[in-house]
Amino acid sequence: MDKPILVVAIGGNALLQRGELMSCENQRKSIAATAQSLAKLHEQYRLVIVHGNGPQVGLLALQNLAYRDCPPYPMDVLGAETQGMIGYLMQQGIKKELPHTEVSTLVTQVMVDATDPSIADPSKFIGPVYDRETAEQLAKEYGWTIKADGDYWRRVVPSPAPVKIMETDAIKCLLERDHIVICGGGGGTPVVKNGSDIEGFEAVIDKDATASMLAREIGAAELLILTDGQHVCVNWGKPDERALTDVTVSEMKGYEFAAGSMGPKVDACCSFAESTGGIGNIGDLYHALDVMNRTTGTRIHP
Repeated sequence: MDKPILVVAIGGNALLQRGELMSCENQRKSIAATAQSLAKLHEQYRLVIVHGNGPQVGLLALQNLAYRDCPPYPMDVLGAETQGMIGYLMQQGIKKELPHTEVSTLVTQVMVDATDPSIADPSKFIGPVYDRETAEQLAKEYGWTIKADGDYWRRVVPSPAPVKIMETDAIKCLLERDHIVICGGGGGTPVVKNGSDIEGFEAVIDKDATASMLAREIGAAELLILTDGQHVCVNWGKPDERALTDVTVSEMKGYEFAAGSMGPKVDACCSFAESTGGIGNIGDLYHALDVMNRTTGTRIHP
């Protein structure tokens, strides 16, 4: 297969816009626009797509709470549900653009460390946004941990680092057949080793960290993280805001970015570039081809 491999990570917030009604129809609309960008990329690359699930897994958790006659399903099971749901919608959207291309969704388990120190400090935003008063009421009622997300407040859950992707061989096999592979959704379903058994773990893994690890494991030429902004910016939202275009890993490490939003994306690209010598790209969801053609977006070099 001559085409290089490109791992593309798409944010769950990009598939459901902030503050937007979290309906299936709205997801279909966002995915339809996303699919057009991905179809253009497929002309040049073998694609592996990793997507976020923050809004979606939070919605499922809320729906879980509505039916009190059944105990709520654990977060790892809800994560697996979002992999199937979003993967199915993405498969449909991509097939409309590329009817003769095989598109496969793989429910992916990702090993984490149950002693990861980040578990004690939940940081992964899930579900809808609230004003502070509403968020505090819900946190009290359901025992949530909440944190500020820009001007709003959201529920946060533990987000341990990925240690091992369990289905890497299957992903490689599908790529050899030129399938577009959708995998690692929501960062993958978190699992831990318990003796000889593999069991689910109550958390949501950062999808950018999983995408970076996967890109390294399958020999991707580049990593592309798509979000709802055109560039990584220093001093974002301030009068002296400055967009970054071509930067090195060492330069990037001199800046600070928000832990709940741009920080993980920058870390994922730096890790990929530093360990492989490839380029990590961050850019706008609807201009994916332009990012890879170097006319927009932020490129992080070794």
